[in-house]
Amino acid sequence: MTKKERAKIVIDILEEIYAEVPIPLKHHDPYTLLIAVLLSARSTDARVNTITPILFAKASNPYEMVKLSVDEIREIIRPVGLSPTKAAGIFGLSKILIEKYNGKVPKDFEALEALPAVGHKTASVVMSQAFGVPTFPVDTHIHRLMYRWHLSNGKNVVQTEKDAKAIFPIEKWNKLHLQIIYYGREYSPARGWNKDKDLIFNKIGRKSLQ
Repeated sequence: MTKKERAKIVIDILEEIYAEVPIPLKHHDPYTLLIAVLLSARSTDARVNTITPILFAKASNPYEMVKLSVDEIREIIRPVGLSPTKAAGIFGLSKILIEKYNGKVPKDFEALEALPAVGHKTASVVMSQAFGVPTFPVDTHIHRLMYRWHLSNGKNVVQTEKDAKAIFPIEKWNKLHLQIIYYGREYSPARGWNKDKDLIFNKIGRKSLQ
């Protein structure tokens, strides 16, 4: 079975299971999405979603955020982990957005990745989910499943993203990356993986993946 054939099976099954895929992080505009994605690094969406309402009640835009101190931000976001770095990043990027972009999140990869605490994955999520630009953000679920499905060699997330973009149609990227995340959580987790319940693993064929 070729990679293209496996990719089509992946697309067909995910479309059947997850015809609609809500964005997992609660937000109401590009800025709040940017902050939520930044907070999700080495944390969970569920945990972030319990913290962002508290943070956004105090500051839901850059102008309000810079009125808080880094210590105040850190205290609010402490439960998501890495709070010193994330708090400094949130304050710093908010200040830059005000100074350089009139308080708006730029619709530009280079500009986003230049912001404090914003890496390629965070920028990709914002470009995809806030602005609808075709991207393929790779998180741990996508990295794991692309390897399990023999669609990437698992070397690193950079290679996984490159392979995903090469094998999946560009018009599918924005929805598909969310579908894979939801599938990974429900059917193909990192721990306690039950191969019998992994529909895609079984449909593609165990022997071709072992």
